[in-house]
Amino acid sequence: HSPPLKPGENPSETSEAHQRKELCHWPCRCPPVPTCTPGVSLVKDGCGCCKVCAKQSGETCNEADICDPHKGLYCDYSEDEPRYETGVCAYLIAVGCELNGVHYLNGQTFQPNPLYKCLCVSGAIGCTPIFTPKLAASPCARVTGRKKPGQSICGPGQHKQLQSTNYRLMSAYRSLPLVLKKKCLVQATPWTPCSRTCGIGISSRVTNENRKCEMKKEKRLCFIQPCLTNILKTIKIPKGRTCQPTFQLPTAEKLVFSGCSTTQSYKLTFCGVCLDKRCCIPNKSTMTTLQFECPNEGFFKWKMMWITSCVCQRICSAPGDIFSELKVL
Repeated sequence: HSPPLKPGENPSETSEAHQRKELCHWPCRCPPVPTCTPGVSLVKDGCGCCKVCAKQSGETCNEADICDPHKGLYCDYSEDEPRYETGVCAYLIAVGCELNGVHYLNGQTFQPNPLYKCLCVSGAIGCTPIFTPKLAASPCARVTGRKKPGQSICGPGQHKQLQSTNYRLMSAYRSLPLVLKKKCLVQATPWTPCSRTCGIGISSRVTNENRKCEMKKEKRLCFIQPCLTNILKTIKIPKGRTCQPTFQLPTAEKLVFSGCSTTQSYKLTFCGVCLDKRCCIPNKSTMTTLQFECPNEGFFKWKMMWITSCVCQRICSAPGDIFSELKVL
């Protein structure tokens, strides 16, 4: 039996054998902002004071040193009973990820491409380059004057500008035109390649072009080619040429998607074929909205890419290949 409580004494004070260490102190005194390794989040510490590199899976954590929130990590204090002062970063139980038919567990690190290392977090896949790009030739080296070996002539501001310029030279960077709509700076990633090479597929992008100006995933239908047994019999390639960029079917037809068909018939423009190893992909397109009718279930609408022209090229990638447009410079 526990000893009787004295007047004005808190039960938790008597039962707690260990005194917790105070890790947060105010006013805040912060060291210089650190530079985190690629893939590690720069966050505010648990005291709400300073910018720190978030702790990763398996690393020790506490009230001040928090785990990476962008990777679904939390601080597990179960092994530090009864103090519950120091823990270990662990992943929350969540769904895994699937890429190219391979399933990955939540929190699993993998390398599906020689250039990138990826991480599965709650159904989403994030990737970082496994190489450090070299800076281009510095214009500071052209400055006249002598300097000691290993000493730079550039100031800190100039170095930061050079790194920013070099970052924009990476092929993974996309400098898209920005538009201001109703106090919202509209931004969008490029549309992903169509999920199917023939038949109706889906492509997606991330954009904040909505009423709340929030970054959301947007999907649209895409129809690059019909699934024909012998497409070369349908497409007539002119004599003396090896490619026919676009073609159309003889008659307009209704489109079928998920067992539902469009209420109208359409005569679409498709991308053609080549006699050599080249492939034809959409070059120019517009966006249209199609209405589908489902048997005994009503109607629904989908946005769709309407192809206006195609181009034939030698760089061909499989549908759904998220690394198809990334190259090392």
